[in-house]
Amino acid sequence: MSAPRIRIDLEKIRHNTRTLVERLAKRGIDVTGVTKATVGSARAGAAMLSAGATGLGDSRIENIEAMRRLGMTCPMTLLRSPMLSQARRIVESANTSLNTELEVIDTLSHHASQSERVHAVVLMVELGDLREGLMPGDLSHAVREALRLPYITLRGIGTNLACHGGVVPDAEKMSELSKLADSIESEFGVHLDVVSGGNSANLDWALGTHDTGRVNNLRLGESLLLGREPLHRQRIDGLHTDAVTLIAEVIESKVKPRRPWGNTAQSAFGDQPAVAPAGFTVRTILALGHQDTDPSGLEPPEGFTVLGASSDHLILNSRPPCLPVGSEVCLGVNYSALLRAMTSASVAKV
Repeated sequence: MSAPRIRIDLEKIRHNTRTLVERLAKRGIDVTGVTKATVGSARAGAAMLSAGATGLGDSRIENIEAMRRLGMTCPMTLLRSPMLSQARRIVESANTSLNTELEVIDTLSHHASQSERVHAVVLMVELGDLREGLMPGDLSHAVREALRLPYITLRGIGTNLACHGGVVPDAEKMSELSKLADSIESEFGVHLDVVSGGNSANLDWALGTHDTGRVNNLRLGESLLLGREPLHRQRIDGLHTDAVTLIAEVIESKVKPRRPWGNTAQSAFGDQPAVAPAGFTVRTILALGHQDTDPSGLEPPEGFTVLGASSDHLILNSRPPCLPVGSEVCLGVNYSALLRAMTSASVAKV
């Protein structure tokens, strides 16, 4: 089998999804399974759906289109704010999109009317993380404008935290979102079907003992795929953390000095190499590098440490004996390493 390759255990993804779906259902919250880290893998998405996810979400319309071509008919949400240049494609393939710009919603309305499709929008509200979102004071105006547009239905509101600014989605932030939902319904006499509280970073809050208010949806990716919560990257009790592994082939394994010799400057990626202790060690080189994944997000097997990487070489340190050339090493991945490996054309997906 070719290497490097990503190995995805669909049954473990089903288990992780089912476990969180059942726990969140007790709190009145449903799950949108997020496929963006798998580059819109229809098989990963199907595993999430079979375990109880109510729909799928992805940040790229290309991924949604690819899943549609494979026959997936489930509700799909475009998670990234739509590009104006892709409005027609979004209306054709996504049931719902998360929005912050009225010009974009107006363009979605135009393309929806041409194809006689109703497109649902969720208005995203900025609650402090400073990535995307309408300022809370501008939400009422945005709702008014969205409600007047033909072929557009206002499905709800949402927010996103812990992605750019690291702001924690705690009880205070979620209470603010719930109050905004109540205010919109009272002002406009509408019912919001969806109040989407955020992503996997919300799980500590969502599974706590307090009232979850109006929040009835979370968009989960990392927790379903890797079994961890993003705030502290801790394992979620009862979930698999090895549903995804990255496998690479050994192309060199030799005893070498720990410390480079000669005058030193920056490495290929602009790093200044740290001063290593004297002595010798086993250095194992894998056919894997920055072009394939995020080396800083890899977890090597017990007894190995990652010393560094260039474009095409990952250097591990270990105790003897040397690994045979041609043998394979399994590496754990964090979200960044998974995303880049799935995106790389040089990494096979199994």
